Amino acid sequence: MRCGWAIAGRTLLAGQHPLDDRLLLVSGRTSFELVQKALLAGVPLIAAVSAPSSLAIDLATKVGITLCGFVRGDTFNIYSHPQRIGHRLIPAAD
Repeated sequence: MRCGWAIAGRTLLAGQHPLDDRLLLVSGRTSFELVQKALLAGVPLIAAVSAPSSLAIDLATKVGITLCGFVRGDTFNIYSHPQRIGHRLIPAAD
């Protein structure tokens, strides 16, 4: 499996930056440093299976990155810039 940042570097070398039409999906906790790297690469949305750190939320909010956590199945939490996420109403179970 390739590291996401190695792939980001490869796209940079191929002249495919910014990555403003991509999202970054991570299998762990979103850190402040990860949000910094996404900002530099131009990635507008980060989704993770775990919770983001409070510093990651603060930075994502300040720089305009949509940050999602606890992405599991059909559910997730949105911590910053929810306008990028489409939604539909799901009827409540009877």
